[in-house]
Amino acid sequence: MRESDDDVVALTALLGRPPGADFDVVVRDGAGQPVVVRNAPFTRDGTPMPTRYWLVDRGLSAAVSRLESAGGVREAERAVDPVELRAAHDAYAAERDAVVPSGHRGPRPHGGVGGTRTGVKCLHAHYAYHLAGGDDPVGRWVATELARSCEGIG
Repeated sequence: MRESDDDVVALTALLGRPPGADFDVVVRDGAGQPVVVRNAPFTRDGTPMPTRYWLVDRGLSAAVSRLESAGGVREAERAVDPVELRAAHDAYAAERDAVVPSGHRGPRPHGGVGGTRTGVKCLHAHYAYHLAGGDDPVGRWVATELARSCEGIG
């Protein structure tokens, strides 16, 4: 993970606290500000971090929250192919697990997108993974829904 001092300052402002894990900014907005970060598999104190990709842009997070509050989690789960969703969870977990240090003993992050094992738990996590280049049918669904309301970036 290679966060810069400027990225730590920006993420601290977005989160309202210093980030607890090492991270890379993998998606930036037009002004260069963080939109999506990729987290290390563990926080600095060793706690497992199942959320590999995190949507940190306040405006997009608010837009996705509006989708969730309007029943978007259930809607997305009905709209996507369950085989594609399973593949997204598996790919997400495999990517995260590949960077767990060999020989690690103790609790490990688990689950797929956002730490869930099946279905859809958090549209934010799926959209972040999609924006970062992950093949995620829920993330694509969120992008389509946000585009309909002119609130998305991709």
